[in-house]
Amino acid sequence: MIASHLVRLVRPCCFLLLLLATQFAVAQQARIELTQRMVDATNSFLASLTEFQRGKGVYAFDDEERLNWHFIPRDRNGVVYKSMDGSQRAAAQQLLQTFFSAKGYQKTEAVRALESVLAEIEVNGRFDRDPELYYITVFGTPGMDTDWALRYEGHHLAFNWTFVRGMGIASSPQFFGSNPAEVQTGARRGTRVLAAEEDIARRLVTSLDDAQVATAVLEVDVPRDIFTGASVEVGPLDESGIRYRDLDSRQKQILLSLIEEVASAQPEAVAEQRLAAIRQDGLDEVRFTWIGGTERGEGHYYRVQGDGFLIEYDNTQNNNNHIHLVWRDFAGDFGRDLIRMHYQAVASEFGPGHQH
Repeated sequence: MIASHLVRLVRPCCFLLLLLATQFAVAQQARIELTQRMVDATNSFLASLTEFQRGKGVYAFDDEERLNWHFIPRDRNGVVYKSMDGSQRAAAQQLLQTFFSAKGYQKTEAVRALESVLAEIEVNGRFDRDPELYYITVFGTPGMDTDWALRYEGHHLAFNWTFVRGMGIASSPQFFGSNPAEVQTGARRGTRVLAAEEDIARRLVTSLDDAQVATAVLEVDVPRDIFTGASVEVGPLDESGIRYRDLDSRQKQILLSLIEEVASAQPEAVAEQRLAAIRQDGLDEVRFTWIGGTERGEGHYYRVQGDGFLIEYDNTQNNNNHIHLVWRDFAGDFGRDLIRMHYQAVASEFGPGHQH
Protein backbone atom coordinates (compact mmCIF):
# COMPACT_ATOMS: atom_id res chain seq x y z
CA MET A 1 0.00 0.00 0.00
CA ILE A 2 2.86 2.35 0.90
CA ALA A 3 4.61 1.37 -2.35
CA SER A 4 1.56 2.17 -4.45
CA HIS A 5 1.26 5.53 -2.68
CA LEU A 6 4.90 6.30 -3.51
CA VAL A 7 4.33 5.36 -7.13
CA ARG A 8 1.44 7.81 -7.28
CA LEU A 9 3.75 10.54 -5.95
CA VAL A 10 6.70 9.69 -8.16
CA ARG A 11 4.81 9.39 -11.43
CA PRO A 12 3.58 13.03 -11.51
CA CYS A 13 7.08 14.17 -10.56
CA CYS A 14 8.65 12.10 -13.33
CA PHE A 15 6.05 13.35 -15.78
CA LEU A 16 6.82 16.97 -14.85
CA LEU A 17 10.55 16.42 -15.28
CA LEU A 18 9.94 14.74 -18.63
CA LEU A 19 7.69 17.61 -19.71
CA LEU A 20 10.28 20.21 -18.72
CA ALA A 21 13.04 18.28 -20.48
CA THR A 22 10.91 18.02 -23.61
CA GLN A 23 10.10 21.73 -23.56
CA PHE A 24 13.78 22.57 -23.13
CA ALA A 25 14.76 20.30 -26.01
CA VAL A 26 12.10 21.81 -28.29
CA ALA A 27 13.19 25.36 -27.39
CA GLN A 28 16.84 24.48 -27.93
CA GLN A 29 16.09 22.96 -31.33
CA ALA A 30 14.10 26.06 -32.31
CA ARG A 31 17.08 28.27 -31.43
CA ILE A 32 19.46 26.04 -33.40
CA GLU A 33 17.21 26.17 -36.46
CA LEU A 34 16.83 29.94 -36.13
CA THR A 35 20.60 30.36 -35.80
CA GLN A 36 21.11 28.39 -39.01
CA ARG A 37 18.60 30.60 -40.83
CA MET A 38 20.39 33.68 -39.49
CA VAL A 39 23.76 32.32 -40.66
CA ASP A 40 22.36 31.55 -44.11
CA ALA A 41 20.63 34.93 -44.49
CA THR A 42 23.75 36.80 -43.41
CA ASN A 43 26.02 34.86 -45.75
CA SER A 44 23.59 35.46 -48.62
CA PHE A 45 23.66 39.16 -47.88
CA LEU A 46 27.46 39.20 -47.73
CA ALA A 47 27.67 37.30 -51.03
CA SER A 48 25.58 40.01 -52.69
CA LEU A 49 28.01 42.79 -51.74
CA THR A 50 30.84 44.27 -53.74
CA GLU A 51 34.38 44.08 -52.39
CA PHE A 52 34.19 47.76 -51.50
CA GLN A 53 30.95 47.26 -49.52
CA ARG A 54 32.42 44.30 -47.65
CA GLY A 55 35.35 46.51 -46.73
CA LYS A 56 32.88 48.98 -45.22
CA GLY A 57 30.66 46.44 -43.50
CA VAL A 58 32.73 43.51 -42.25
CA TYR A 59 34.97 43.60 -39.16
CA ALA A 60 36.76 41.05 -37.02
CA PHE A 61 34.61 39.71 -34.19
CA ASP A 62 36.87 41.20 -31.53
CA ASP A 63 37.16 44.62 -33.20
CA GLU A 64 36.27 47.44 -30.80
CA GLU A 65 33.78 48.68 -33.42
CA ARG A 66 31.40 45.91 -32.29
CA LEU A 67 30.70 47.83 -29.09
CA ASN A 68 30.41 51.21 -30.83
CA TRP A 69 26.64 51.46 -30.72
CA HIS A 70 24.25 54.40 -30.49
CA PHE A 71 20.74 55.44 -31.44
CA ILE A 72 21.31 59.10 -32.36
CA PRO A 73 21.75 60.49 -35.90
CA ARG A 74 25.52 60.26 -36.53
CA ASP A 75 28.12 58.86 -38.93
CA ARG A 76 28.20 55.06 -38.81
CA ASN A 77 30.27 52.15 -40.07
CA GLY A 78 28.60 49.42 -42.08
CA VAL A 79 26.84 48.80 -45.36
CA VAL A 80 24.32 51.61 -45.74
CA TYR A 81 20.96 51.14 -47.48
CA LYS A 82 21.78 54.11 -49.69
CA SER A 83 24.60 52.13 -51.34
CA MET A 84 22.58 48.98 -52.10
CA ASP A 85 21.22 47.97 -55.49
CA GLY A 86 17.99 46.02 -55.95
CA SER A 87 19.38 42.53 -55.35
CA GLN A 88 21.34 43.71 -52.30
CA ARG A 89 18.24 45.34 -50.84
CA ALA A 90 16.33 42.09 -51.33
CA ALA A 91 19.07 40.20 -49.50
CA ALA A 92 19.08 42.81 -46.73
CA GLN A 93 15.30 42.56 -46.40
CA GLN A 94 15.49 38.77 -46.15
CA LEU A 95 18.20 39.11 -43.51
CA LEU A 96 16.21 41.56 -41.39
CA GLN A 97 13.00 39.55 -41.69
CA THR A 98 14.97 36.58 -40.32
CA PHE A 99 16.48 38.52 -37.42
CA PHE A 100 13.20 40.18 -36.39
CA SER A 101 9.73 38.86 -35.78
CA ALA A 102 7.13 40.02 -38.29
CA LYS A 103 5.95 42.58 -35.74
CA GLY A 104 9.51 43.71 -34.99
CA TYR A 105 10.37 44.12 -38.67
CA GLN A 106 7.21 46.14 -39.24
CA LYS A 107 8.14 48.46 -36.36
CA THR A 108 11.68 48.99 -37.68
CA GLU A 109 10.30 49.93 -41.08
CA ALA A 110 7.83 52.33 -39.44
CA VAL A 111 10.68 53.97 -37.50
CA ARG A 112 12.66 54.39 -40.73
CA ALA A 113 9.63 55.99 -42.36
CA LEU A 114 9.51 58.59 -39.56
CA GLU A 115 12.76 60.04 -40.94
CA SER A 116 10.71 61.35 -43.88
CA VAL A 117 8.25 62.90 -41.42
CA LEU A 118 11.13 64.60 -39.58
CA ALA A 119 12.53 65.87 -42.88
CA GLU A 120 9.21 67.66 -43.49
CA ILE A 121 9.05 69.04 -39.94
CA GLU A 122 12.70 70.10 -39.71
CA VAL A 123 13.19 72.03 -42.94
CA ASN A 124 16.86 73.05 -43.07
CA GLY A 125 17.46 71.17 -39.81
CA ARG A 126 20.94 70.24 -38.59
CA PHE A 127 20.50 66.49 -39.18
CA ASP A 128 20.18 64.60 -42.45
CA ARG A 129 16.81 62.89 -42.02
CA ASP A 130 16.93 60.06 -44.51
CA PRO A 131 15.32 56.57 -44.27
CA GLU A 132 18.22 55.31 -46.41
CA LEU A 133 20.81 56.01 -43.67
CA TYR A 134 20.51 52.64 -41.93
CA TYR A 135 23.44 50.27 -41.73
CA ILE A 136 24.12 46.54 -41.50
CA THR A 137 27.48 45.53 -40.04
CA VAL A 138 28.89 42.00 -39.65
CA PHE A 139 31.60 41.02 -37.18
CA GLY A 140 33.47 37.77 -37.72
CA THR A 141 32.56 34.93 -40.08
CA PRO A 142 28.93 33.75 -39.79
CA GLY A 143 28.74 30.04 -39.01
CA MET A 144 27.34 27.52 -36.55
CA ASP A 145 30.75 26.95 -34.93
CA THR A 146 32.24 30.46 -35.07
CA ASP A 147 32.05 33.66 -33.02
CA TRP A 148 30.25 36.35 -34.98
CA ALA A 149 27.79 39.20 -34.59
CA LEU A 150 25.44 41.40 -36.57
CA ARG A 151 24.40 45.00 -35.95
CA TYR A 152 21.50 46.85 -37.56
CA GLU A 153 21.54 50.52 -36.74
CA GLY A 154 20.48 54.02 -37.68
CA HIS A 155 18.61 56.88 -36.04
CA HIS A 156 16.30 55.39 -33.40
CA LEU A 157 17.14 51.78 -34.31
CA ALA A 158 20.03 49.92 -32.66
CA PHE A 159 19.97 46.11 -32.61
CA ASN A 160 22.82 43.74 -31.80
CA TRP A 161 22.90 39.95 -32.12
CA THR A 162 25.89 37.88 -31.00
CA PHE A 163 26.64 34.19 -31.65
CA VAL A 164 29.34 32.18 -29.88
CA ARG A 165 30.06 28.71 -31.30
CA GLY A 166 26.35 27.94 -31.62
CA MET A 167 25.84 28.23 -27.84
CA GLY A 168 22.90 30.61 -28.14
CA ILE A 169 21.70 33.95 -29.46
CA ALA A 170 22.43 37.13 -27.50
CA SER A 171 20.08 39.89 -28.65
CA SER A 172 20.86 43.01 -26.67
CA PRO A 173 21.27 45.95 -26.52
CA GLN A 174 17.95 46.42 -28.31
CA PHE A 175 16.76 49.97 -28.93
CA PHE A 176 13.69 51.52 -30.54
CA GLY A 177 12.92 55.22 -30.74
CA SER A 178 10.01 57.12 -32.19
CA ASN A 179 10.05 60.80 -33.10
CA PRO A 180 7.33 61.88 -33.30
CA ALA A 181 5.79 59.42 -30.83
CA GLU A 182 2.51 60.40 -32.50
CA VAL A 183 2.55 62.07 -35.90
CA GLN A 184 0.49 65.25 -35.61
CA THR A 185 0.19 66.35 -39.24
CA GLY A 186 0.45 65.17 -42.82
CA ALA A 187 -0.32 61.88 -44.53
CA ARG A 188 0.87 59.81 -41.57
CA ARG A 189 -1.10 61.77 -38.99
CA GLY A 190 -2.09 59.58 -36.02
CA THR A 191 0.77 57.08 -36.53
CA ARG A 192 2.10 55.78 -33.19
CA VAL A 193 4.90 53.28 -33.83
CA LEU A 194 5.40 52.41 -30.15
CA ALA A 195 1.76 52.75 -29.07
CA ALA A 196 1.56 49.38 -27.31
CA GLU A 197 4.71 49.98 -25.27
CA GLU A 198 3.23 53.28 -24.04
CA ASP A 199 -0.38 52.23 -23.57
CA ILE A 200 0.23 48.95 -21.72
CA ALA A 201 2.48 50.68 -19.18
CA ARG A 202 -0.07 53.46 -18.68
CA ARG A 203 -2.79 50.85 -18.18
CA LEU A 204 -0.67 49.31 -15.44
CA VAL A 205 0.15 52.52 -13.57
CA THR A 206 -3.45 53.76 -13.69
CA SER A 207 -4.68 50.42 -12.28
CA LEU A 208 -2.69 50.84 -9.07
CA ASP A 209 -4.39 51.74 -5.80
CA ASP A 210 -3.10 54.53 -3.55
CA ALA A 211 -0.81 52.26 -1.54
CA GLN A 212 0.66 50.75 -4.71
CA VAL A 213 1.14 54.19 -6.27
CA ALA A 214 3.16 55.27 -3.23
CA THR A 215 5.62 52.46 -4.05
CA ALA A 216 5.57 52.48 -7.83
CA VAL A 217 5.48 56.19 -8.72
CA LEU A 218 8.49 58.33 -7.85
CA GLU A 219 7.84 61.98 -7.03
CA VAL A 220 10.90 63.32 -8.84
CA ASP A 221 11.49 65.30 -11.99
CA VAL A 222 10.96 63.32 -15.17
CA PRO A 223 14.37 62.47 -16.67
CA ARG A 224 15.23 63.97 -20.04
CA ASP A 225 16.31 60.58 -21.39
CA ILE A 226 16.81 56.98 -20.38
CA PHE A 227 19.41 56.74 -17.59
CA THR A 228 21.56 54.11 -19.30
CA GLY A 229 21.95 56.04 -22.55
CA ALA A 230 24.24 54.20 -24.96
CA SER A 231 26.55 52.80 -22.29
CA VAL A 232 28.50 49.76 -23.44
CA GLU A 233 27.86 47.93 -20.17
CA VAL A 234 25.15 48.58 -17.57
CA GLY A 235 24.20 47.28 -14.15
CA PRO A 236 20.95 47.40 -12.20
CA LEU A 237 19.50 50.81 -11.38
CA ASP A 238 18.13 51.54 -7.91
CA GLU A 239 15.58 49.14 -6.46
CA SER A 240 12.65 51.53 -6.55
CA GLY A 241 9.24 50.53 -7.82
CA ILE A 242 6.56 48.01 -7.07
CA ARG A 243 7.39 44.31 -7.17
CA TYR A 244 5.52 41.82 -9.29
CA ARG A 245 4.53 39.89 -6.17
CA ASP A 246 2.77 42.98 -4.78
CA LEU A 247 0.46 43.30 -7.79
CA ASP A 248 -2.94 41.65 -8.08
CA SER A 249 -3.51 38.98 -10.70
CA ARG A 250 -4.80 41.41 -13.34
CA GLN A 251 -1.90 43.79 -12.80
CA LYS A 252 0.58 40.94 -12.98
CA GLN A 253 -0.80 40.00 -16.39
CA ILE A 254 -0.49 43.60 -17.59
CA LEU A 255 3.16 43.72 -16.49
CA LEU A 256 3.87 40.42 -18.24
CA SER A 257 2.15 41.75 -21.37
CA LEU A 258 4.44 44.78 -21.30
CA ILE A 259 7.58 42.65 -21.04
CA GLU A 260 6.31 40.34 -23.79
CA GLU A 261 5.54 43.30 -26.06
CA VAL A 262 9.11 44.63 -25.85
CA ALA A 263 10.56 41.12 -26.28
CA SER A 264 8.30 40.37 -29.24
CA ALA A 265 10.41 42.44 -31.63
CA GLN A 266 12.69 39.41 -31.68
CA PRO A 267 11.91 36.09 -33.37
CA GLU A 268 9.77 33.79 -31.25
CA ALA A 269 12.67 31.54 -30.22
CA VAL A 270 14.68 34.53 -28.96
CA ALA A 271 11.73 36.17 -27.23
CA GLU A 272 10.88 32.90 -25.49
CA GLN A 273 14.51 32.53 -24.42
CA ARG A 274 14.35 35.98 -22.80
CA LEU A 275 11.08 35.23 -21.01
CA ALA A 276 12.33 31.85 -19.80
CA ALA A 277 15.41 33.52 -18.30
CA ILE A 278 13.20 36.03 -16.47
CA ARG A 279 11.01 33.26 -15.07
CA GLN A 280 14.08 31.29 -14.03
CA ASP A 281 15.46 34.29 -12.13
CA GLY A 282 12.06 34.73 -10.52
CA LEU A 283 9.18 37.02 -11.44
CA ASP A 284 8.39 38.04 -7.85
CA GLU A 285 11.26 40.54 -7.61
CA VAL A 286 10.70 42.16 -11.02
CA ARG A 287 9.95 45.83 -10.35
CA PHE A 288 7.92 48.44 -12.21
CA THR A 289 8.75 52.12 -11.71
CA TRP A 290 6.93 55.15 -13.13
CA ILE A 291 7.88 58.84 -13.12
CA GLY A 292 5.76 61.72 -14.43
CA GLY A 293 2.18 62.24 -15.53
CA THR A 294 -0.26 59.48 -16.37
CA GLU A 295 -2.35 61.34 -18.96
CA ARG A 296 -1.59 61.12 -22.69
CA GLY A 297 0.66 63.99 -23.68
CA GLU A 298 2.28 64.40 -20.27
CA GLY A 299 5.99 63.71 -19.93
CA HIS A 300 6.65 60.31 -18.41
CA TYR A 301 9.24 57.60 -17.84
CA TYR A 302 9.07 53.99 -16.74
CA ARG A 303 11.31 51.02 -16.26
CA VAL A 304 10.91 47.31 -15.67
CA GLN A 305 13.87 45.71 -13.91
CA GLY A 306 14.65 42.16 -12.84
CA ASP A 307 17.76 40.36 -11.65
CA GLY A 308 19.13 40.03 -15.17
CA PHE A 309 17.40 42.59 -17.40
CA LEU A 310 16.24 46.18 -17.69
CA ILE A 311 13.61 47.82 -19.88
CA GLU A 312 13.85 51.61 -19.90
CA TYR A 313 11.40 53.99 -21.60
CA ASP A 314 10.98 57.74 -21.68
CA ASN A 315 8.73 60.19 -23.50
CA THR A 316 9.83 63.67 -22.48
CA GLN A 317 11.59 65.36 -25.40
CA ASN A 318 9.96 67.45 -28.15
CA ASN A 319 6.97 68.42 -25.99
CA ASN A 320 6.58 64.88 -24.68
CA ASN A 321 6.27 63.43 -28.16
CA HIS A 322 9.55 61.55 -28.57
CA ILE A 323 10.08 58.02 -27.23
CA HIS A 324 13.25 56.11 -26.37
CA LEU A 325 12.92 52.43 -25.43
CA VAL A 326 15.74 50.02 -24.63
CA TRP A 327 16.19 46.42 -23.46
CA ARG A 328 19.48 45.62 -21.70
CA ASP A 329 20.78 42.33 -20.28
CA PHE A 330 23.20 42.96 -17.44
CA ALA A 331 25.35 39.90 -18.10
CA GLY A 332 24.31 39.21 -21.68
CA ASP A 333 24.73 42.45 -23.64
CA PHE A 334 26.93 41.86 -26.70
CA GLY A 335 27.00 38.14 -25.83
CA ARG A 336 29.20 38.53 -22.74
CA ASP A 337 27.49 35.63 -20.99
CA LEU A 338 27.90 33.36 -24.03
CA ILE A 339 31.58 34.28 -24.36
CA ARG A 340 32.13 33.59 -20.65
CA MET A 341 30.32 30.23 -20.92
CA HIS A 342 32.46 29.28 -23.90
CA TYR A 343 35.73 30.03 -22.16
CA GLN A 344 34.58 28.19 -19.04
CA ALA A 345 33.74 25.16 -21.18
CA VAL A 346 37.15 25.31 -22.88
CA ALA A 347 38.92 25.65 -19.54
CA SER A 348 36.96 22.72 -18.14
CA GLU A 349 37.85 20.47 -21.07
CA PHE A 350 41.43 21.49 -21.78
CA GLY A 351 42.55 23.37 -18.68
CA PRO A 352 43.11 27.10 -18.12
CA GLY A 353 45.25 28.96 -20.61
CA HIS A 354 44.30 26.77 -23.59
CA GLN A 355 44.54 28.64 -26.89
CA HIS A 356 41.82 28.08 -29.49
